Amino acid sequence: MIEVVASMARGPVFLAGEVMECLITFTNPISHLSTSASSEMLAWASAQIHCQFHASESRVALPAQGTKQDVQAESDTVLIPSRGEGGQCMLDTPPKILFCDLRLDPGESRTYSYSEVVPNDGPPSFRGQSVKYVYKLTIGCQRVSSPIKLLRVPFRVLVLHGMPEPPFPQDEEVAPSNPFLEEEEGGRRDDRPLERALDMLTITSRRCPHLFNITNMRGKVAKFCIFKTVYRLGEDIIGTFDFSEGDIPCIQYSVSLQSEEEIQQGYQRRPGQSINVTGHGRHLESCLHTASTHFSLPVPLNVTPGFSTDIVTLRWRLHFEFVTSREPMESHNVLQNQPEVTVWTGAEHVDVDTFSWDLPIKVLPTNPALTSYVSQPSLHCLTGVPVYSTICR
Repeated sequence: MIEVVASMARGPVFLAGEVMECLITFTNPISHLSTSASSEMLAWASAQIHCQFHASESRVALPAQGTKQDVQAESDTVLIPSRGEGGQCMLDTPPKILFCDLRLDPGESRTYSYSEVVPNDGPPSFRGQSVKYVYKLTIGCQRVSSPIKLLRVPFRVLVLHGMPEPPFPQDEEVAPSNPFLEEEEGGRRDDRPLERALDMLTITSRRCPHLFNITNMRGKVAKFCIFKTVYRLGEDIIGTFDFSEGDIPCIQYSVSLQSEEEIQQGYQRRPGQSINVTGHGRHLESCLHTASTHFSLPVPLNVTPGFSTDIVTLRWRLHFEFVTSREPMESHNVLQNQPEVTVWTGAEHVDVDTFSWDLPIKVLPTNPALTSYVSQPSLHCLTGVPVYSTICR
C-alpha cells in the first residue's frame, strides 16, 4: 500500500499565466495491524493540469462528437487525466514525469515538486446554471502489474484579459546578467506574471463620479451617484441617493448585485431562450421623507469575474427597483420648541408605481492569495495548507 499526498502551500487559487507549484509525497506507511512489512515498488508517476467542461443538456446544444473510449486497461501505462469524469476535456498541459522505478522501504517517504504554468488560453473556473469549467491537477501513479491510480486536486483559475504572454525563458549562459542585482532578486521570475497582473488591476482604484438622474413617467425621483463602475473581487460597491431634488416621493428602493449568464446564440437549445440571472447580494431600504442615503454591497470573493467564450458570456450589473407614490406625501414637521410629544402615523393605503433600472458594471479578479481562504473545498488541512491524499493499492 502506497499513500500519496499532494499539497499546495500558497493555496488553491491562481491567475492564468502564473506558475502553479504542488508538493507530492509518496509514502510506504507502516501498518499497526500487519506483523511484517515489505518494500513497495512504483513503476512511474506523472502529473498534468486539465480543464473539464460541463453543460446543461436542457439549455446548451453542443455539436455531436464521436464515441470516445474512456476505459483504461490494467496493463495500460498511459495517463488519461479525465478518465472517469463527466463532461469534455477543454484543455490539458503536457504530462510531466515525476519519477520512474521508485522503491520505498517501510516507513520511507519521497517528496517531489511539480510546477506548471497555468494556461493563458483557457476559460476561468466557473460554476454556472448552464455551464461549468472545472480545473484539476491529476496525479497518476502505477505499481508494477497493477492498474493506474489517480489523485485529482481541484484548484481555481482567475483570468485577467489583456495580460501579456510570459516571455520565453532564456538560457542561463546567454541571458544578460546585472551585477547590481542579488541572486535572490534575480530568481523571482515566477512572481512576475502576478506582479504584472496586480499592476493592471490598479485601474479599479481610480475614482470618477458618475451621476444619473432617476426618473419615471411622472417626473424626477432622485439623483444617483456611483464613484466607479470597475471593481475587484472583495471590493465594496458604494452608491449615494439624493431625494431632495426629486418631484416624485420614493417610498422604498432596493439594489441587487447580479450576474448574467448568457449562452451564445449558436449554442442555445431554443431560439431566444432566457438569460440566467443570479443574485449575489441585496440592499433594501425604506426612504420616505429621506433627503439622502447610501448603500454598500460587497463583491463576494468566491464569484467569477466577467468573461466570454465561444459558448457562454458572463456579465455583471446592479439591478435597481423603486417604489414611488402616485400622490404627494405630506411630511410631518416637528417644531423646534414644541413641548408636547406628537406621533405621526403613516398612511394605511398608498397608490404606488414600481419600476426598475439596470446599471452594467465590470468585475475583475484580485490577488489570488485573498481568495484562497474562501475557495478551498472540503479537505484535510495542515497549518492552513490544502492537503489531498489517496491510497494506491
